[in-house]
Amino acid sequence: MINKRLGVNIDHVATIRNARGEIYPEPLKAALIAEQSGADSITIHLREDKRHIKESDLKAIKKKIKIPLNLEMAPTREMLKIAKKYKPDYVCIVPEKRKELTTEGGLNLYSQKNLLRKIIISLKKNKIRVSLFVEPKIFDITTSKILGADAVEIHTGKYCNLFNKRKRSQSEFLKIKKSAAYAVKIGMEAHAGHGLNYKSAYTISKIKYISELNIGHFIISDSLFVGLKSSIKKFKNIIKS
Repeated sequence: MINKRLGVNIDHVATIRNARGEIYPEPLKAALIAEQSGADSITIHLREDKRHIKESDLKAIKKKIKIPLNLEMAPTREMLKIAKKYKPDYVCIVPEKRKELTTEGGLNLYSQKNLLRKIIISLKKNKIRVSLFVEPKIFDITTSKILGADAVEIHTGKYCNLFNKRKRSQSEFLKIKKSAAYAVKIGMEAHAGHGLNYKSAYTISKIKYISELNIGHFIISDSLFVGLKSSIKKFKNIIKS
């Protein structure tokens, strides 16, 4: 069994801050609490429109935390320049649409393969590990390997939507399991994320091939009631049980 890591995404601390144009709550403070609470890494998504995390947050968090920083970013030259400037430990390349509320699916690897290959080569030259946010499809896993990524983060959004509505989700679960198994077989790490809560994270954590779960929106939402530390510790216990 692969030891499961928990990556805590703190984007929505910044969403609350920016709603009023204030300087609080601080994403840096959330990152430090997450670190103290047992998070294995911190994830932040620096969007091109800077709707939540800002470049100043990236700078402060990279400087202060001792656990790895995972930067989610769109495959653009602007974001590549920023990543090379601050050198996060990991980069997860994700699709990005201006009007979407959240990331809606995996990368279109076929249409972007030349750009992605160049970005991945550049990041790895700067000693930054790279994952690609993909759908649970064997084609996507194979292509990610060909492009030179170290890992894939499998999009669990469709599974979580079905799971939460108590609809048939087994086929989506099996797609995730099969994709994760194939990723490990060809020498990649398999991560998972999007839409996970306590119950769905428990089921996904039972897939032995997945080494990391990245969770954000639910942690920040639940922390309003139980506190950030308690929510993170509960997830840590769930994925290791």
